[in-house]
Amino acid sequence: MRKTFIAATTLTATMLAAPLASAASLTLYSGRGESMVEPIIAQFEKDTGISVQVRYGDTAQLAVLLQEEGDRSPADLYWGQDAGAMGAISQAGLLAELPGDIYEGLPTIYTSETGNWVAASGRARVVAYSPERVSEDEIPASVFDLVDERYEGRVGWAPTNGSFQSFLTAMRLEHGEERTREWLEGMRANDAITFRNNTTQVQGIADGEIDFGLVNNYYLPRFLASDSDFPVAQAFFADGDIGNLVNVAGIAVLASSDNQEAAVEFVRFLLSPAAQQYFTGNVYEYPVTRDVIQNPVLEDFDRLLEVSPQIDLDELEDLEGTLNLLRDVGLL
Repeated sequence: MRKTFIAATTLTATMLAAPLASAASLTLYSGRGESMVEPIIAQFEKDTGISVQVRYGDTAQLAVLLQEEGDRSPADLYWGQDAGAMGAISQAGLLAELPGDIYEGLPTIYTSETGNWVAASGRARVVAYSPERVSEDEIPASVFDLVDERYEGRVGWAPTNGSFQSFLTAMRLEHGEERTREWLEGMRANDAITFRNNTTQVQGIADGEIDFGLVNNYYLPRFLASDSDFPVAQAFFADGDIGNLVNVAGIAVLASSDNQEAAVEFVRFLLSPAAQQYFTGNVYEYPVTRDVIQNPVLEDFDRLLEVSPQIDLDELEDLEGTLNLLRDVGLL
């Protein structure tokens, strides 16, 4: 029902004042799923007359492909699922610098210090829990609290999941390798229960398999959209805790593109009010600008900024170091 409310204001709006004088054709490498982003790409094509050819794939695999193709890549744009992939492509020197005004008014949690990519939407890490089996004083203040005895055998996680691995990369960056290793080992010793992804954790809470799960914010709203009585709630940790990491889906223009004007137009489009409304209303992600109608199932814009840890998104590219750590502690 909420999807219908938001969609009515989203894809019917005129997002750009006028199309480019001469229609272009863009090639987009998208690590975002087709069902999630196809409607917004179609709206861009309708509003501008610019056609977009999309190559969908795994975010990390597309990042590797771009590095292999180098200046020969047919891609004009790269839309990555997480900041780590964006940072890796940036450090490889493959991205064009974006116009400075694109960053005006955006919070630092959504911007790249390199100036060559920008967040299109945000996804916050949260602790999901059973309101039936968890008392208010049991909701942990920090993700590090979950190694305490009171949480033994009650917490789910998904070490093979990409969003968890990005969060772990941020923990390594913020708290160091040793403390991150200690936390992983403490969670294992506390009998944390392994799930394959975020969705199964949320369902596992409802089914009574676990009392807590470490997930992204948008999974529970999807369950609630189908069942308003779904027996799971979620919360942030204390303000600034690394457990509240806001990861992003980023968009960038390839330096090798011959269609940079049209590509920048696509970037601007994703930051437009109507596109941002689509991301928060239909996908349950956080907008990067304030020019949207608040989604009632999400925390408001200012509250998100309060709880988010301040992380240099460009430094989240060391996924390999995170994978090596997970292997060392026996979780992969």
